[in-house]
Amino acid sequence: MSDLRRTPLREFHVANRARLVDFAGWEMPVQYRSILDEHKVVRTAAGLFDVSHMGEVDVRGTQAREFLNYLVTNDITKLHPGRILYSAMCYPTGGVVDDLLVYMRAPDDYFMCINAGNIEKDLNWIREAANGFDVTITDRCEDYALLAVQGPKAAVIVQSLTGAKLELVKYYHFVEGTVGGVNCLISRTGYTGEDGFELYHATGDAAALADKIMAAGEPHGMELAGLGARDSLRLEAGYPLYGHEITADISPLTAGLGWTVKLAKGADFIGRDALIAEKTAGSSHKILFFKTGDRRIVRPATVVTGPDGANVGKVVSGTLSPILNEAIGSALIKTYAANMALTVDIRGTKINLQLVKPPFVELRKSP
Repeated sequence: MSDLRRTPLREFHVANRARLVDFAGWEMPVQYRSILDEHKVVRTAAGLFDVSHMGEVDVRGTQAREFLNYLVTNDITKLHPGRILYSAMCYPTGGVVDDLLVYMRAPDDYFMCINAGNIEKDLNWIREAANGFDVTITDRCEDYALLAVQGPKAAVIVQSLTGAKLELVKYYHFVEGTVGGVNCLISRTGYTGEDGFELYHATGDAAALADKIMAAGEPHGMELAGLGARDSLRLEAGYPLYGHEITADISPLTAGLGWTVKLAKGADFIGRDALIAEKTAGSSHKILFFKTGDRRIVRPATVVTGPDGANVGKVVSGTLSPILNEAIGSALIKTYAANMALTVDIRGTKINLQLVKPPFVELRKSP
């Protein structure tokens, strides 16, 4: 894996006996001991994730707000300094380029977090879209490392390391301050469904910060967690993952993310016409979430069949829920079949899909 990119914590992972795998061109820890155990500790105490592979972009200039409102489907004008917005940015067809977070520092100063596997594509797309706007796009991916502390004990752990008043930092808000003596953008976000913080900081500070967080978290039962647990946690929460529930061919409306598409926000945006047409005509497909009552994992690309045996869709995500102790997943289904009895075939056995409105488990909402 010598040709893979590495985060600043690569040696930290090796020292902690992580199993490293290729993830979107990065050498990343998929697990340290058991994915099941790491998942459960995040639901009951806290887990520390290295997500430094994510990409960061600065958008600055007198037309930064206007540009971002044109770039993404959500309404950037709803932001104020210290607030974060989740959105998709779309192709003219309505398909998704990527989903991302937009941070507002000031009216002319924004920060975006994009997905690791899409960094080059996203930067090219953003720069091309910026033509004609008075904005400067700066790639900050090499400047930042990112640690995520997630779980019901996350707030008390991070609070022990910072003078920032975290009780004042609401969900999808951020402050800038020091954590363990390291300058951080402290973001009350995460992709597990639990309360938690994502800490953006200089790459050179990553190892020292990780050590300090682990020392502070040990009395609270915190453990390291890898990408395996991150995926099962996000699926239990019903969160989409690019390349699965959202793609260049799956729009935010098809994915059930209509709440992020502000067609009436008073500004044109890329993909708006296609999304208006889809909303008017109705989506031909929709993303549905399911459980099975069986422990056998339903793998992505598995065909979903209707009562007459016809192919009506395919699975796009699947895993074992460590909390429910059964297989869960999501599927892209033809809309007409959404209320039918659906099945999949696992090595010759027909398994019924029980449709679920996520989250699959009770989640502890952030303040």
